[in-house]
Amino acid sequence: MHNWLTLIAASLSGPEPRAYWYLSRAAGLTAYGLLWLAIVLGLSLSNRLARVWPGGPTAADLHQFASLLALVFATVHGLALLGDQYIGYTFAQILVPFAGTAYRPLWVGLGQVGFYLAAVVAFSVYLRDSIGYRAWRTLHYLSFAVYILATVHALGAGTDSASPQAFFIYWAGAVVVGLLTVRRVLAGGPRSAGAHG
Repeated sequence: MHNWLTLIAASLSGPEPRAYWYLSRAAGLTAYGLLWLAIVLGLSLSNRLARVWPGGPTAADLHQFASLLALVFATVHGLALLGDQYIGYTFAQILVPFAGTAYRPLWVGLGQVGFYLAAVVAFSVYLRDSIGYRAWRTLHYLSFAVYILATVHALGAGTDSASPQAFFIYWAGAVVVGLLTVRRVLAGGPRSAGAHG
């Protein structure tokens, strides 16, 4: 028990604390999974697949909840890096895309841009009545850019991206999103104001 506590203490406050790096990685993977779920649910709504399972209203609520929760975990993913002394990010470098130069700035910056676009898409649902359905739907198409940016960020900046597990997560997820997108395009896209994408 004593050794376990010593290792945790060293991981949090030792000369090379790793807990923040692990927390950031875990939060990033969780955010990515939730983003994927939100995209899949949105495409299922616009493809009418959600009628089969879990039902339109339930899928719409899960779609919105997954989108917002993905933002929460993405925020933790970025802010946890402030505690990591190896790279030494500043708050400004966490907030400003491409400002950090210590670690793969292009791939990190693309992830930051994706985060801000995701925030626009996620919160646009609260503006739908004021901006109109057509503008809201156009904004919602940014979801595809967000997913691409998040995937590129994960592949380029993720320390686990070369592992078989990460490879499967990113590519299998992309195949599912791609197939649902093709189905949506072939079906002519959303046809009602209740469709999400």
